[in-house]
Amino acid sequence: MIGINGGTGLGDALGTLGSSKSHDIDTPFGRPSAPILTTEINGIEVALLSRHGEGHLHNPSNVPYRANIFALKDLGVTRIIASGACGSLREELAPRHLVLPDQVIDRTFRRPSTFFDDMAVHVEMASPFCPALRAALAKSVRAISCKVHERGTYVCMEGPQFSSRAESEMHRQWGGDLIGMTLMPEAKLAREAEMCYAAVALSTDYDCW
Repeated sequence: MIGINGGTGLGDALGTLGSSKSHDIDTPFGRPSAPILTTEINGIEVALLSRHGEGHLHNPSNVPYRANIFALKDLGVTRIIASGACGSLREELAPRHLVLPDQVIDRTFRRPSTFFDDMAVHVEMASPFCPALRAALAKSVRAISCKVHERGTYVCMEGPQFSSRAESEMHRQWGGDLIGMTLMPEAKLAREAEMCYAAVALSTDYDCW
């Protein structure tokens, strides 16, 4: 089963492709952002989760990331495709381009980022996005007309405020290509849950640099 974490609009669009069933799940980490919709697309089971909740209620720092990943795992999801709007830190990553990030710089500090609060568990994160799932996405996006960049470094920051110009320039000097607020700790938690995780990022603007 493939899980898709995205905004309400994406879930609504995909849900129209087939009849869907709503799952209201409770987890040891609370309730997920919204009920999860399961449907079938071209013979593949898909679980749709609105990351920010119905009506876009949760700001990026308050999304219940652990509950979301736990609930998807509980439903039988093995691969997660995340979507998200972000700012571009590079001129060549123009607004309306898609990017398949392959690296991340995690600047979050307010969010619970592990399932293992009570034990010492170490998880390898050299490649934070699943190479096999990224390769499948790269192959599929070549069939669409918009511009797609098949790699990039995503800087994940707290929200809901955007960067200052000094911070934006610092992220560029660090080697960041995109700036967003949602892929961490999603990717870390998916790795702990032994689920493949990859993202499709939409560049919406040039941040403030």
